[in-house]
Amino acid sequence: MGLEQKINDEIKATMLARNPEKLEALRAIKAALLLEKTKEGATGEISETTELKILQKLVKQRRESAEIYHNANRDDLSKKELFEASIIETFLPRQLSTEEITQVIKTVIEQTGASSIKDMGRVMGASSRELAGKADNKMISEIVKKLLGG
Repeated sequence: MGLEQKINDEIKATMLARNPEKLEALRAIKAALLLEKTKEGATGEISETTELKILQKLVKQRRESAEIYHNANRDDLSKKELFEASIIETFLPRQLSTEEITQVIKTVIEQTGASSIKDMGRVMGASSRELAGKADNKMISEIVKKLLGG
């Protein structure tokens, strides 16, 4: 079952359960997927990689908004954004721990022959592909910098 079908099924169940907060998060996912499917030059199908990128982007947006709201002393809106992020995250694969990410990046560094911070772009590209949907790019970048001595 594809992501879009899972979202539609979850929307139906949420509507029956009368949970408007969760419904809003699910509709945001559905809207983002629909926009991607219907944008100019699209084929009407979305790859799994693109779906993961969309979900990660939505989670990142919610977390950034929550932080802004928190800094503005609007904890009510901050909690709402964090709740939506947690709902969206349920459709992402399990996120890897820092240790697991570090192991993958060490392997990539060995494979690419990277030795200094100058090789960061090459390592980041390969690491991002390897860890797509399983780790945040910001965390990947921090670990790569640390391992390459940056």
